[in-house]
Amino acid sequence: MKTIVVASQNPVKIAAARQGFNQLFPGETVTVTGVNVPSGVSDQPMSDAETYQGARNRAQAARDAQPGADYWMGIEGGLTDWDGDLLAFAWIVVLAGDLVSHSRTATFSLPQEIVTLIRQGIELGEADDIVFRRNNSKQGNGAVGILTGDIIDRTGYYAHAVMLALIPFKNPDLTFQR
Repeated sequence: MKTIVVASQNPVKIAAARQGFNQLFPGETVTVTGVNVPSGVSDQPMSDAETYQGARNRAQAARDAQPGADYWMGIEGGLTDWDGDLLAFAWIVVLAGDLVSHSRTATFSLPQEIVTLIRQGIELGEADDIVFRRNNSKQGNGAVGILTGDIIDRTGYYAHAVMLALIPFKNPDLTFQR
């Protein structure tokens, strides 16, 4: 049995870690737990680099908090300004042994109603709740689910990137950067 510690207690992130691992390693039994650890970056990361750093910090903090696991995973959502368009995405960082692996989700554009609130200092999840009259959407379908009509839900959105971050562990006979 493999144990994964997700650096969050958000049920969407825990479910994404479980789903991604189960799909990539279908015969493996896995236990996934979440731990609340700090990201060490802004509550709403506003660049690719800051978002990656938050995921990396979370994964390391999860390892420090629960050192007996097999894998530690940080999932950090962020935003970046691209030619005046605000794009949403997330970084996934997985630690196991001495290997650090990472992947990023797809990016998508946010509507101006949300962008205006974010530029006023409001986090994406809260901006979603205001614009779409929701409550705690970041622990539900999130912006990606709301904007796609749940064709892409937040769990699946993260799970694909989780699987990509697990590629080095799926291919142990290949050499990946350590």
